[in-house]
Amino acid sequence: MNELSFIDSLFNDMMGNTPSVMYCTNTPRVDVKEEDNAYTLEMELPGRSEKDVNIELDHDNLTIASKVEETKETKEDKKDKKTKYILKERRSSSFERRFTLPTDVDAESIKANFKNGILTINMAKKAIAAPKKIAIEAC
Repeated sequence: MNELSFIDSLFNDMMGNTPSVMYCTNTPRVDVKEEDNAYTLEMELPGRSEKDVNIELDHDNLTIASKVEETKETKEDKKDKKTKYILKERRSSSFERRFTLPTDVDAESIKANFKNGILTINMAKKAIAAPKKIAIEAC
């Protein structure tokens, strides 16, 4: 897969043409940058932490998923006995995004970090093999 295929897969994700992506208001968008030696994927995940996010690589498919469940409570908050909620409403949300990586991504060097609500995944490129000259033997 080349860079164009990678961009096409991202475009298809954005247009909802990928069956693994179910779009609603909580599906995070991504920015992907290409540099000479790496790709960088950035995803905004406000209100989540690194503990809420799961990243998996299966062959050339990178999956980013998260599920957060918040509960409704009307009783005392168990952590703080001084605070009494009359009504506490929370919701649950989840998402899954799947990306087909270009063939020049070095899977062993993929690194992710999470800071200030932004997940950043750095993917180094593999060295591209140079063309090999094949000698012809006379029979």
